[in-house]
Amino acid sequence: MKNLLTRCSIRKYSDRPVADELLNRLFAEAARTQTMGNLQLYSVVVTREAEMKAKLAPAHFNQPMVTEASVVLTICADFNRTTQWALNRKAHPGYDNMLSFLNAATDALLYTQTLCNLMDEEGLGYCYLGTTIYQPQQIIDVLQLPRLTFPVATLTVGWPDECPPQSDRLSVDSFVHHETYRDYTPQSIDTFYTAKEQLDENRRFVEINGKETLAQVFTDIRYTRSDNEALSAELLKSLRNQGFMV
Repeated sequence: MKNLLTRCSIRKYSDRPVADELLNRLFAEAARTQTMGNLQLYSVVVTREAEMKAKLAPAHFNQPMVTEASVVLTICADFNRTTQWALNRKAHPGYDNMLSFLNAATDALLYTQTLCNLMDEEGLGYCYLGTTIYQPQQIIDVLQLPRLTFPVATLTVGWPDECPPQSDRLSVDSFVHHETYRDYTPQSIDTFYTAKEQLDENRRFVEINGKETLAQVFTDIRYTRSDNEALSAELLKSLRNQGFMV
């Protein structure tokens, strides 16, 4: 059993299946999380079949845990269900816009985090895939998501078959601001980031990538301007296709 102080991302899973009964209980418990207007603007697509996981894998850059995990959960921002409810109750919905997407995405991500906390308590392992919004159209097509639904988070889930070390975290002082936002100075950046930069694994990260600083690894290799702009264009196109930018 884990909690937030001991949790880590799990990418290797045992062959032990994750029972539907357990997942359904956790889905129901997670639904008690906060939600805008009590509308629960999210849906979860559960993928178990090997063929379907293989179809999803390219959208996540073929990371092995997508096909190796017992279950893949795709959590979607969903204004389709609420819109259908309105249309079937003599109401006139107006949720085909960016504000509605942001509200639904917030609901979906809150639900995702609550679900993660509950899975920790059960001893389940999971990995949050940030790749979900990189190539969303592939996921939309594979999962046959209707208008006004959009994938915002993916979790690979299973019983752990590894015990990796925890990743480092910045100090509370680095991200908590009192009364007003306190902008960062070169001195405060040194204070907040030097310990992270001096970790052995991060020093190696810089060395093997042939860079001078850890920041350069992130800006020049991992999350480049050109990639960000291209993926942003794809994201906006998919949002239009799904009816959120009418």
